[in-house]
Amino acid sequence: MRVLDYWRKNIEKNGTDILRISVGIVFLWFGFLKFFIDSSPAEEIASRTISLLTFDLMPPQISMPLLAVIECLIGIGILTKKYMEFVIPVLYFQMAGTVLPLFIFPDETWEIIPIVPTLLGQYIIKNSVLISAGIVLGAISKGGKLIADPKVAQKAETEEQAKE
Repeated sequence: MRVLDYWRKNIEKNGTDILRISVGIVFLWFGFLKFFIDSSPAEEIASRTISLLTFDLMPPQISMPLLAVIECLIGIGILTKKYMEFVIPVLYFQMAGTVLPLFIFPDETWEIIPIVPTLLGQYIIKNSVLISAGIVLGAISKGGKLIADPKVAQKAETEEQAKE
């Protein structure tokens, strides 16, 4: 039982920091790759998506460095916890753009719609984890806490309901 208590306390204490750091690294790393031509597997679909959304007004020579900067800034913001009130909405906006190819390029993202995604589709679908992590990080940045103890969580929920 002591081992479980140790893990629960460790999760309560460090779980959200581990989540924040891992998401920050993913954004910084994947953003950094986009600065170099042909180094990101998402580069081609991302540039075509942006081109389509901007009615061909933003060519890849502009969109990819811009996307790289945005993703790197998201990563740095999450890692440093600076300006989270701006970083999290930008994360949501950027992530919304990443799922669009599932709908606007279905021939490339699905083998059988909507059951069997292609490898590219799987790469895009995994972003749902980043979106979910962004939701958690957004709540935490506004003072929310991770509560691993069910009794404490229930008490907190009861108090929260009493406020409403």
